[in-house]
Amino acid sequence: MAAHTVPGYSPGFKKPPAVLRLKRKRLRRSEPPAAAAPPLCGAVPRGSSAPARRNPFSSLDNAPRAAGTPQPLEPAWRPPADRYPSAAPFWQLLEPVCEDKPTRRAEPYERTDILTLTDDLHSPAAVLEVPSSPKDEFPADWSIKTRLLFMSSQPFTWTEHLKAQEEAQGFAQHCRAVETNLPQSLQEPKLSTELRCAFQQSLIYWLHPSLPWLQLFPRIGADRKLVGKASPWSQDEDLQQVLMSDWSVSFTSLYNLLKAKLCPYFYVCTYQFTVLFRAAGLAGSDVITAVISPTTRGLREAMRNEGIEFSLPLVEESKSRKQKNSEVNLETEGANSLEVGNSMEGEEEPAPSDDDDDDDGFSWLEEMGVQDKVKKPDAISMKLRKDNHEVQMDHKPQSLALVKGTNTFTLLNFLINCKSLVAVAGPQAGLPPTLLSPVAFRGGTMQTLKARSINAKARVRLAYENIFSLEIVGPVMPHSLHALTMLLKAAQRGAFSGVFYTHEPTAVFNTDLGGTHPALNEKTVHKDLPTSGLHPKTLDQLSQPPTLKKSSIRFLEMKDYAYTWKS
Repeated sequence: MAAHTVPGYSPGFKKPPAVLRLKRKRLRRSEPPAAAAPPLCGAVPRGSSAPARRNPFSSLDNAPRAAGTPQPLEPAWRPPADRYPSAAPFWQLLEPVCEDKPTRRAEPYERTDILTLTDDLHSPAAVLEVPSSPKDEFPADWSIKTRLLFMSSQPFTWTEHLKAQEEAQGFAQHCRAVETNLPQSLQEPKLSTELRCAFQQSLIYWLHPSLPWLQLFPRIGADRKLVGKASPWSQDEDLQQVLMSDWSVSFTSLYNLLKAKLCPYFYVCTYQFTVLFRAAGLAGSDVITAVISPTTRGLREAMRNEGIEFSLPLVEESKSRKQKNSEVNLETEGANSLEVGNSMEGEEEPAPSDDDDDDDGFSWLEEMGVQDKVKKPDAISMKLRKDNHEVQMDHKPQSLALVKGTNTFTLLNFLINCKSLVAVAGPQAGLPPTLLSPVAFRGGTMQTLKARSINAKARVRLAYENIFSLEIVGPVMPHSLHALTMLLKAAQRGAFSGVFYTHEPTAVFNTDLGGTHPALNEKTVHKDLPTSGLHPKTLDQLSQPPTLKKSSIRFLEMKDYAYTWKS
């Protein structure tokens, strides 16, 4: 009875499907046709007979449209035609494909492909400086390379399958220090016996000690490679003494050759640091020099106690740079104070510097009358505070130490008698340091660098081109690097490029020694080092003062017989 009294009452309330159907018809007539959106991810398509219900959890962007609206045939995002799908920008791969996101402009760092980014991280040229201007010769690089990779459009077949006679001739030319002068360009490098013999000659170096089952370079950070290798001397003190006695004879022999200018340079590689000895006339110095890197405070203190005079070129350079900057700042402050006038008279005075005496640093306590109540730091703490910068530079390139002249002989005796020169524990325990030299010496063993030529095809635009490469593995010293580039210059017709992998602790050897003598001309160098075993052009390069500072050459390229490089 109440149904007839209520206004707007409908008896059809017991059948809600009819009401809902009527509402759907009204909505269909009133709303205009709209573009359909792609279906939801994982949504199951409904049959045409069942009415489509709105998903309450969907947003306005992904809401279903009318059944008659055509669906798009393409997904929301598609990789460009000139790219592979796997090389899509990283930010696009993170977004769901099925959602319609508003497009935005990609930032420069977002346009980098994943594959390109991975290659850049592993490429030695990822942090290279701007290439130099083309020159006829590249600067001397005193670092030791562990791997060279040369590439050219011309094949390296002339480096493959050397005959026994060519190999023997290369050994003989090295021992007799025979100079090989090739023409600027060779038409048939594979048929040139002179070129192949010179290639064998450029791969030779001398090593001590010689233990074929151990990799004796590099020594810094080589514990993992030596783990599990046979080392019978590690627990035998008598055998360790025999090895060190033999090593001392070889080390002394090398220094005597260096002093007589029969050896241009050599390296001493320990498990903690590396020493480079250079003869007089090289690196712009008229005396024998020795550079040590990296060093520690304990090693420097031990050298001072032995009376070895040395300098820290990078530390001195940093101090001089700071001093110049402070002078410029003082001049600027002076000019500003003149402009301000007497307005700063009533303000506080500047605080005393850290270099003041200890008593002056605590004089303000006496003025306040509390000098007895405040505990002053003891002498040990003050000394540690003053030497803090020395401790901080340990094991870093800034700790490079330079020894000159007769002090190098004192350094020789110090290294022979230094107990910390050889590891006491670990895989390198009892193993003498490695000696590397470009010439023969007493107790040295002739070794050759490993060379391998590789032919591959690289995709350039729409076609494949042949890329020829030559890989050199081993301790590549400066003379070998220069000799190889001279051969490549003639064999590859003045067009090749090379990627160099440097033993990083030795890159700092390219630091300018300071106080060099540029007046040392070619005649003086050739007169002082006549039979050092190096090519005259190599001597010319190594006699120049270092210009690479703390870096080394990472990439070298020759075009039209002119060099450009990056460091």
